[in-house]
Amino acid sequence: MRSSIRGSGTEAAATDTADREPVEVDVLPEGGEVLATGNPWLVVARTFAQNRLAIIGVGVVALVILFSFIGPLLHQTDQLNPNLVAVNLAPGGRHLLGTDSAGFDILGRLMKGGQSSIEVGLAVGLIATLFGLIYGAVSGFIGGPVDGVLMRLVDVGYAIPVVFLFIFMAQIFKPSLTLLIVVLVLVSWLIPARLVRGETLTLRTREYVQAVQVMGGRSWRIILRHIIPNTIGTIMVTVTFQIANAILTLAVLQYLGFGLPPSTPTWGSMLSDGTTYLQDGYWWQVYPALAMIVITVVAFNFIGDALQDAFDVRLQER
Repeated sequence: MRSSIRGSGTEAAATDTADREPVEVDVLPEGGEVLATGNPWLVVARTFAQNRLAIIGVGVVALVILFSFIGPLLHQTDQLNPNLVAVNLAPGGRHLLGTDSAGFDILGRLMKGGQSSIEVGLAVGLIATLFGLIYGAVSGFIGGPVDGVLMRLVDVGYAIPVVFLFIFMAQIFKPSLTLLIVVLVLVSWLIPARLVRGETLTLRTREYVQAVQVMGGRSWRIILRHIIPNTIGTIMVTVTFQIANAILTLAVLQYLGFGLPPSTPTWGSMLSDGTTYLQDGYWWQVYPALAMIVITVVAFNFIGDALQDAFDVRLQER
């Protein structure tokens, strides 16, 4: 909704602002919060900043990154050689969160596991979204039989279970961080491809796109300069959800015994190993890893939801 007011403040009297030019403002749907228009990205930023859950999500993600990459420098532990003298120790003393069945410090293992989760999440989220962006934009812009064939390939991809694909790839290649990222990318690009394709079907009918076509603009140039830039909102939202899904999928694979080698600490493997001793009362081997998975995934989802709301506001103003 748009309204026109005079001056820089909503409470200024009309008699004091008669010589000032009108300034166009926006009123957000929920709250009566007035925002200056002109730059749609400013509207997105301000709407995002007003979402408390989004700010909490950003703060939590920042803390998790600091915990995972800066923490090991402050809390140095040996995560390579088992310590059979310090097996299953309760939290306290030198081991703030206790030790596991191999004598590894739980706190240090959480930090190392966080590194794997963040690296896999960011790599899968960015690569899968980028590939899906190009794939969906090309499919939606070309249309016709080409679009039909490309979308059927997406449908086939949806039918392949992640665990089955990883087991198949593991029989051919040695399990590693790179292999895991490749497998997760192969199943994660499908969602952004379908989303971008839907956006492209709408954008290609816009007047400015048709004008470029009439003037003889090449298809690849139209896609790169007019289609893809106008799907940036969808892409930014998709990236955050893809990162969260990758972290959660990594945890599930490791919990089931697939994924990275046992020597590589991950939250999923910690959860899997800890459940074996949960009934023995060793709760500290399960709940810290579970809490890190839940907190991190929820934080990224908060950010994604806030970005989606922010870009919805921008679209309402267009």
